Amino acid sequence: MNQQPICELADLATAVPDGARLAVPSDNCGVAMAATRELVRRGVRGLHLVCVPWSGLQADILIGAGAVATIETSAVTLGEFGPAQRFIEALRHRRIRILDSTCPAVQAALQAGQKGLPFIPLRGLIGSDLLASRPDWKVIDNPFAPGDAIAVLPAIHPDIALFHAPLADRSGNVYIGRRRELLTMAHASKQTFVTVEAISEHDLFDDPKLVPGLVPSIYVSRIALARHGAWPIGLPGHYGADDAAIGRYVQSAKTEDGFRRFLDEWLIDAAVPA
Repeated sequence: MNQQPICELADLATAVPDGARLAVPSDNCGVAMAATRELVRRGVRGLHLVCVPWSGLQADILIGAGAVATIETSAVTLGEFGPAQRFIEALRHRRIRILDSTCPAVQAALQAGQKGLPFIPLRGLIGSDLLASRPDWKVIDNPFAPGDAIAVLPAIHPDIALFHAPLADRSGNVYIGRRRELLTMAHASKQTFVTVEAISEHDLFDDPKLVPGLVPSIYVSRIALARHGAWPIGLPGHYGADDAAIGRYVQSAKTEDGFRRFLDEWLIDAAVPA
């Protein structure tokens, strides 16, 4: 058990080394945007970003800031706001390496990492052109039914899982509710860093209503308090997305100069709601 998991937000970001394989969740799961800002502020470089199973604003900002060397994802999209322009530009100019994947493939490979397996089979990839672009994915004969082809994927073992959650306690237990993919990320990763809306002085394991939705402290390395830490993305069940702020980002990120102006302002004053 981590005896002193609580730290300052800047210290949490400093503990993410250059070149780390960093697992992050999709926008509907609790994205650690305040921590992302600190990562950009300190100039992190060479990240291998594992999106579980896709990403949006977080990935686009990290890519635009030059923090990402490789991205492993099923998609990078801003949804109804349109395409992720910094991601598209980075691909067009070959500034990043992409490991194209699918939602089930990311989840399955993480589950293999969670269970300590070297690889995991996945039926649905047979016939997909993704197999041609992923030499690390293999097609083998089902050992129990010769002639039956099955794809096998290497396990994903992130160095760090990073996400935002509603609540933690001082022992390091983190409440994630029904977002079980966050638990899978924590199980599969060497370390888990979490930002939270609040820190309880009471052990969350003492509350039977919270226990089913906890990530136990044994999997959690660092916790930092960051109120509205997912902003401008929403935290489901707690606050919605700030569409106006995301819209301003989208307009700015259409050009490199616009993105740089956004970044300068964002790093100085994030204008997080009170």
